[in-house]
Amino acid sequence: MHSTVSDGTDTPSELLERVREAKIEMFALTDHDAIKGCAMIRNSIRPGDPFFINGVEFSCRDEEGKYHILGYNYSPDSASILDVVELGHGYREKKLMARLEFIRDRFGFSFSEEDVQYLQALENPGKPHIGNLMVRYGYAPSKEVAIREYLNQARFHNEYVRPEQAIQGILKSGGIPVLAHPVYGSGDELILDDRMDQRLKRLLEFGLQGVEAFYSSFTPKLEREMIFFAEKYNLYVTAGSDYHGKNKMIALGETNLDKAESIPDGMKRFLSVVGYAAG
Repeated sequence: MHSTVSDGTDTPSELLERVREAKIEMFALTDHDAIKGCAMIRNSIRPGDPFFINGVEFSCRDEEGKYHILGYNYSPDSASILDVVELGHGYREKKLMARLEFIRDRFGFSFSEEDVQYLQALENPGKPHIGNLMVRYGYAPSKEVAIREYLNQARFHNEYVRPEQAIQGILKSGGIPVLAHPVYGSGDELILDDRMDQRLKRLLEFGLQGVEAFYSSFTPKLEREMIFFAEKYNLYVTAGSDYHGKNKMIALGETNLDKAESIPDGMKRFLSVVGYAAG
């Protein structure tokens, strides 16, 4: 789940209230390169509320491709997790200004000084924020078109947290590093079979401990493939919706886990290690 601290449209407080109303039993806030929202939720948790896990999602890239690394159950005061958050935030600020310069020079799209200051003031500015502004100015018919046809043309191969940096930062903070929506690479790229095996072997060398096998847009076939790899490498199994509020057409808690015939052992182990007891 994502909040306004990154690219969601619900504030952390609103997200907590929605989770309460939906009677979701456990959840994590996994803002991109940010953990501030988790502190806000922890400070608002009441007795009887759903079980909450500290979360974060680091946007990573290296010579082999793109990865989203989730961090769960870390110590929020650890310098290790804070260092990676600061690194990721710095890259996001650099890419913000570079993207604005790119679409101005390539397409002639410009914004007012007030709008640029608004973007700079965001906790973690990203393509959705620029895309929404482009729609408001009439430069694109939708946020999705703005990102796909304009913003994605700007390339930043060296302005990302590396996966080993994210994984090691999560581990050193006492957390669990998990590969988010594993089959999805860059753009429409799907990573399956032998390519997935090679990718996981590489990330395991860095300390990866889990895979997100249940995801809002996964088919049963993709779920089975990721459960197979989780069992092969004795990995934790997690489930995620990737809820962004109005920024994505994904419902709160839509993980497809409710359709599973059984709970994988890797998920049972994950629930145990984070301290969740069903019922």
